[in-house]
Amino acid sequence: MNAALDRYFKISERGSTIGTEVRAGVVSFFAMAYIILLNPLILGTSPDAAGHTLGIPQVAAATALIAGIMTIAFGAIARYPFAMAAGLGMNTFVAVTMVSTKGLEWKDAMGLVVLEGIIIVLLAISGFRQAVFDAIPASMKAAMGVGIGMFIAIIGFVDGGFVTRVPDAAHTTVPVGLGINGSISTWPAFVFVLGLLLCSFMVIRKVRGGLFLGIVITTVIAMILQAIFGSEDWGMATPEIPGSFGGLPDLSIVGEVSLVGAFTKLGVVATVLLIFTLLLTNFFDAMGTMNGLGKQAGLVDENDNLPDMRTALVVEGAGAIAGGLGSVSSNTVFADSAAGIGDGAKTGLANITTGVIFLLAMFLTPLYEIVPIEAAAPVLVIVGVMMASQLKDIEWTKMEVAIPAFLTIVVMPFTYSIANGIGVGFIAFALMSAFAGKAKQVHWLMWLIAALFVVYFGMAPLTNALS
Repeated sequence: MNAALDRYFKISERGSTIGTEVRAGVVSFFAMAYIILLNPLILGTSPDAAGHTLGIPQVAAATALIAGIMTIAFGAIARYPFAMAAGLGMNTFVAVTMVSTKGLEWKDAMGLVVLEGIIIVLLAISGFRQAVFDAIPASMKAAMGVGIGMFIAIIGFVDGGFVTRVPDAAHTTVPVGLGINGSISTWPAFVFVLGLLLCSFMVIRKVRGGLFLGIVITTVIAMILQAIFGSEDWGMATPEIPGSFGGLPDLSIVGEVSLVGAFTKLGVVATVLLIFTLLLTNFFDAMGTMNGLGKQAGLVDENDNLPDMRTALVVEGAGAIAGGLGSVSSNTVFADSAAGIGDGAKTGLANITTGVIFLLAMFLTPLYEIVPIEAAAPVLVIVGVMMASQLKDIEWTKMEVAIPAFLTIVVMPFTYSIANGIGVGFIAFALMSAFAGKAKQVHWLMWLIAALFVVYFGMAPLTNALS
């Protein structure tokens, strides 16, 4: 059995072990588990045009179901340790723009997600997504990896309560601050800092499974502190012994989709523009994430490309279809699965582990709620440090290379979007190359993508003009 697993997933070939993969898969789950709590808050509470809400328990159950199925599928077919779940940028766009602003019903919005997924899969099968990836220069691939690392790190800092939003009522131009009023004044934030120090120690001392141990130990400390002092400031889950151990999930929203509803309500042009926005976001968000994770795991070839990328892209595209059918928004490769890679994951077996736990989470919800996000967030910061090592692969002495690379890196965390960073970087790369007299050296696909991103960033006024 072990030998068959080793051969299929190339465990030994990639320098890993079954034990490492299983442990790292658990780490990925706990770094990602917040999506089961967060996705329902985004999708489950807002009424649509018909006054219908998806419901928090229903979205939570369906989120875990689809994430589990797609993560297992990606691990089994693509055989890479890139877990999948509902994409955060995508779900917000569906909830705010498509349902709240455009007045679609939930089933109509999820129908568009399914259609977008079908297009993504067809583009992957045709080889177009692979061709686009091959056209991206090495410096931009490195910048995408570093940018994703910074994006992951800022997620960790925010989730840990170390970086907080400054309310608009403060009448300041400063968008974020340290803790509360510049101080680490809550027990959850203290737990995050303690966890960061602990995870740093584990990594520096090269402790096997150090990041996993860091999450476990930090969770135990959080439970002790909560029992002694109590706190209502935990971000998602409160570290307390649960009163129950789960129950049967409510999957009633699965399959509630309409593929044509949006066209009849908004018209063809407006609907196509919505699909285009979904498509472009998913297309490059997933591509950039896979490249960054692949480099971090040491799985790319000499050209910084993942072997058998087409298969991975097809499975990832299927995640959008599954997410729409499950009424939980498009599922895509989750950047937070870098936590498992940081703990040694190199194969799809880690994904199998992560996916199985997602499926179990449908029934055992209180168990994953024991682990506060503040205990898992330090891992994301450490992974950000690891991914920043790709900075050395960028030619900083050439400004036509440095400027687009820098913009790619900083726009991702500053706008909280991987796709935004890639878009700004691609536009800048094409323009800076032209400024340097090297326009002919830029692949025509890079020019095409840059033009598409110009449309993407101008989508709001374009939609208003056409509606």
